[in-house]
Amino acid sequence: MSETTQRTEGSQGGGLGKRAGGGDPASRGRTTIADGVVEKISGMAARDVSGVHAMGSGMSRTFGAVRDRVPGGGKSVTRGVKAEVGESQAALDLEIVVEYGVSITDVARDVRENVVAAVERMTGLEVVEVNIAVSDVHLPDEEDDDEDGSQSRVQ
Repeated sequence: MSETTQRTEGSQGGGLGKRAGGGDPASRGRTTIADGVVEKISGMAARDVSGVHAMGSGMSRTFGAVRDRVPGGGKSVTRGVKAEVGESQAALDLEIVVEYGVSITDVARDVRENVVAAVERMTGLEVVEVNIAVSDVHLPDEEDDDEDGSQSRVQ
């Protein structure tokens, strides 16, 4: 499915023949949910899980850190998230960096559960798949790519 695929609900026919106040509210129009909306919800839900250090591959985090420093660039909550949204279902691919020392399988399970719950609650879509790729482990002594780098070189 393409990035412009959206979820729709409601009837396809016109509802002009229905009585006022009667019928199903869903038949009075359509609702569409863009892929980007599901990506934002998923990104926020994944970042809420303990043990997730960052989202995205090293390269996307590097480019993201540069973009974050550009005025108006802002942090991208969709970094590391790709969604495919159909009429009633969604499939998600997430790329995460975990903290050293945590159980990767436990973190992946918690991310999957949190993302499914958030997307289904907020959109009404059925989440059929959440694929998680762990691209890195953040070690305690590593510097973050996401830091602003404004620290002085000398102390």
